[in-house]
Amino acid sequence: MKILIKDVLLDGSIRDIFINNGTIEEIGVNCTRPADKIINGKNKAALPSFINGHTHAAMTLFRGYADDMPLKSWLEEKIWPLEAKLTPEDVYWGAKLACLEMIKNGITVFNDMYWHWEATAQAASDMGIRGLISAVFIDMFDPKKSTEQIEQNIKLFELSKKYQPSVTFTFGPHAIYTVSKQSLEWIRDFSEKENILVHMHLAETANETGFSMEKYGLTPVEFLDSINLLSERYIGCHGCMLNEPDTRIIKDNKVKLVHVPVSNLKLSVDRIFPYVLMKTEGIPYCFGTDGCASNNHLDIIETMKFASLLAKFCSHDPTTLPAGETFDLATKTAANIFRLGSWEIKVGNAPDIILIDLARPEFVPNFDIYSDIVYASNGTVVDTVICMGKILMENRYVPGEEELMDKANKVARALVAR
Repeated sequence: MKILIKDVLLDGSIRDIFINNGTIEEIGVNCTRPADKIINGKNKAALPSFINGHTHAAMTLFRGYADDMPLKSWLEEKIWPLEAKLTPEDVYWGAKLACLEMIKNGITVFNDMYWHWEATAQAASDMGIRGLISAVFIDMFDPKKSTEQIEQNIKLFELSKKYQPSVTFTFGPHAIYTVSKQSLEWIRDFSEKENILVHMHLAETANETGFSMEKYGLTPVEFLDSINLLSERYIGCHGCMLNEPDTRIIKDNKVKLVHVPVSNLKLSVDRIFPYVLMKTEGIPYCFGTDGCASNNHLDIIETMKFASLLAKFCSHDPTTLPAGETFDLATKTAANIFRLGSWEIKVGNAPDIILIDLARPEFVPNFDIYSDIVYASNGTVVDTVICMGKILMENRYVPGEEELMDKANKVARALVAR
């Protein structure tokens, strides 16, 4: 599909952008190349889309179901019993609702870990966005379950090929307290052989660190390093309990991280992501929303503001994590972490593109667009979304959104009543 965006604000100037099957072929003035679709970019700004570095998409079905509870009770009394009832169809509609919500918030890529892998893959494919999708790998230190999980992941890896290019298979070992050393070693070897990303909860809580120290005599990072699982393919999510020795190990192994501030605040984990250590060591990281049971919202713009303000507050320095750097982490850095290529709107690149509606109070007087996005706005400022060369949303409308929301609502209520 050939798309021509006319008279849009790009890097401070009014430009036309011509896109051919997802690749930017021309940026200029008065572009007259024939296009299948012409978009009026007046009073709009073109930006690379946002990337959600960690979520559990189908948990949109749990939004508002179990709020304001202690983490242990939240999991054991509410979330796990409900998850035990999930069917592939439930997950499909929950993930499809998540994809809709992410599109509405300018997110075209999500890194997911959840049950019923193929249901989420099908939802991402049907909605036209990119998913790096892993099944939840949990064996609870049971050799039989370990064998079952390994067999399942080999099958899913082969199955995933039919969902390309929308879907990329990743490994999703849940955490060191739910996955055995033997399973992690198998994941290490298979991921190295096939060059697969490994997506894992890491150093999220004090309980996790306590478990690791008691079982292995090492912090979670030290343990994973001892079995050589850490590498440039490893993506650790949360990282709230990381200390200085941990971050040096992370840097040495070229590990990437995902900061999940809203969920961590809502569930009151023991500490927040140590931004200063990441900055000091130069460790790449991006942002994630987590699932809607522990965040309630799939909005990376909201997440960026929380991340920036927390970094300033914790460092006692208002210059920490400025708006421009925050925006880059959610776009260019995230794209690099997830192997998406150059995520800048330049000729020859193929980033997904969003158009921001500037005809809103949040963008007046618009001295600095990145400041306005991070500190003054939220996902509702996104007007148009283009992913892999296809228009998914225009004028804030996604075709079929009403029917999708109605169906997901019915599925969620039937699940709770089951």
